[in-house]
Amino acid sequence: MAVEHEAPETVTGYIVHHLTNLRVGEGFWTLNLDTLFWSITLAVIISWFFYKAACNASEDTPRGWQSFVEMLLEFVNDQVTSTFHGSSRLIAPLALTIFCWVFAMNFMDLIPVDLIPAIAGGIGIKYMKVVPSTDMNATFAMSITVFILILFYNIKIKGVHFFTEICTVPFGKALFPVNIIFRLIEEFAKPVSLALRLFGNLYAGELIFILLALFTLDHTITSLVSSVGPVVMFVSQVLLALAWAIFHILIITLQAFIFMMLTIVYLSMAHESH
Repeated sequence: MAVEHEAPETVTGYIVHHLTNLRVGEGFWTLNLDTLFWSITLAVIISWFFYKAACNASEDTPRGWQSFVEMLLEFVNDQVTSTFHGSSRLIAPLALTIFCWVFAMNFMDLIPVDLIPAIAGGIGIKYMKVVPSTDMNATFAMSITVFILILFYNIKIKGVHFFTEICTVPFGKALFPVNIIFRLIEEFAKPVSLALRLFGNLYAGELIFILLALFTLDHTITSLVSSVGPVVMFVSQVLLALAWAIFHILIITLQAFIFMMLTIVYLSMAHESH
């Protein structure tokens, strides 16, 4: 089971508490239950919204949710058409799924950091992280899935030529050991870069929200509250959090877009011969 951490009454304890997952199991078989719960829940919600849009779709002028879904589909399809040069019916649905799912997971970062953990604490759940993309296990799970698809399409499209390409590019047959090493680095860099880029940006964003919420715990800030007044400090905290949240909307959207685009690019490369 998870190791007990410092109580959240102190600044350090508050940060540790908010950055600790709800875990079960030990060692390699440890499961982050909150990451699994929110990832699956968000996937179900997204699927339900798209299902409702499909059920209510009409040939008339689209309105409301149908209009938004059609704009989103057209946007993703344009990206796939301009970037992916192979032939596959999987790429566009995969790109749409990645963009919507990653965006939804990132969007959870805009929920006040104490809201859902406080609700969870009220029903006896000690730890609750609500942003799945701040969990490296989730980002690596998605990137490894993309990596498996990259290998699958490389072998499916190129066949034996894929292994010939690994041994002969870029320095020719004479330096095949060097070619293999370079290719391994290139291939393994893809899932690592996908996972760490998403995790790093969202983890940093979540940490900033936590630090903004620390105004009520830090003794230095507490003394400042007594001098300038709690109303002034509350308004200042709200304005700072709002400013960062507005800026963070761009970050969460951009990270979802980058994850989607890199997936399309990598799969396009898998369909092309060197």
